[in-house]
Amino acid sequence: KLNIGVDTVQHGVEGLVYLLTESSKLMISEVDFQDSIHVLGFSDELNKSLLQLYLDNRKEIRSILGELAPRLPSYHSLEWRLDVQLASRSLRQQIKPAVTMKLHLNQNEDQTAQVLQTDPATLLHLIQQLEQALGEMKMNHCRRIVRNMK
Repeated sequence: KLNIGVDTVQHGVEGLVYLLTESSKLMISEVDFQDSIHVLGFSDELNKSLLQLYLDNRKEIRSILGELAPRLPSYHSLEWRLDVQLASRSLRQQIKPAVTMKLHLNQNEDQTAQVLQTDPATLLHLIQQLEQALGEMKMNHCRRIVRNMK
């Protein structure tokens, strides 16, 4: 009927679904939504129709996305222990530290535990990388990206 290829229609529908789900996920305002679709180059009439479609359906889309979201485990508690091997039969003087952690998680009313073991150098490197990532999240550029991604 439209004299358009099947792939074009499919990509158009997928793009519309993506636009509505991501906008609903972030609960962006009317102004932010209009700014987002303005760059697509659609006519003003189509932009108004898309805005109305978004405003009418965003709560329902959010509820459906909430039901479809996977239930990820959440943090409950952490136990840790530092073990140091000072000597062995073959080496009388060695220092071999290890950090053992037991991570307790909650998932759907069930409690699970994961045991992790690492050496202090790797643990310090991991901490530095996480602190660096947190520091980068405070930059204005990252804040804009995260605000538009949610």
